[in-house]
Amino acid sequence: MNYHIGVVEDDINIQNIVSAYLNKEGFMVTVQDSAEDAFELWQTQPPDLWILDIMLPGMDGYDFCKKIRQESEVPIIIISAKDEEIDKILGLELGSDDYLTKPFSPRELIARVKRLLKRTKLTLETNQPTQEKVKVENLLIYKNDRRVFWNGQEQEITTKEYDLILLLAENVNRAFSREELLVSVWGEDYFGSDRAVDDLVKRIRKKLDGIQLETVWGYGYRLRSEEE
Repeated sequence: MNYHIGVVEDDINIQNIVSAYLNKEGFMVTVQDSAEDAFELWQTQPPDLWILDIMLPGMDGYDFCKKIRQESEVPIIIISAKDEEIDKILGLELGSDDYLTKPFSPRELIARVKRLLKRTKLTLETNQPTQEKVKVENLLIYKNDRRVFWNGQEQEITTKEYDLILLLAENVNRAFSREELLVSVWGEDYFGSDRAVDDLVKRIRKKLDGIQLETVWGYGYRLRSEEE
């Protein structure tokens, strides 16, 4: 498997060294200068492992680590010039899997990357069911847990809101009639008005502000995405 490694580091020299060693080992590498850019990468092309500096412009590495941990158990290695025990403990408590102090040996970093990826792969294969997820631009749905994230933030979603969002997300850009949505979400035995669909869509749009849930006039709704 060609693992994708995300490197979040604003020091150009460290960027070049870490990237060179990772590329030599056959990893696909994406380097970001800031946590904000790294989070955009997470939304579009999530890495299999993060190498994360703490001292970053804007959002620091601790906040980025915490943000990622709200969504995923992806391995995170923190690299930092800080060598205080409290900093290491804080990094681990926020969810990082490992901590390296600068300056570090690139070979040691590679060894830790391989160890974490191997451990993660083994855990997924032996102990955990595969987490099914659906992603449409800034919308992320974890099917196993019935959890919905919008722009990186988990949303409180009702059962019917979840069922409608999931149906549209799994069939992105397809237009559904109100009747189809009624049967899929409420069931064939529902005898109420199709206005229930309109009201449900209105609530979803309010909660997921900016979602491209389009009205197909005189017919129904679809979830639009330019990524497809």
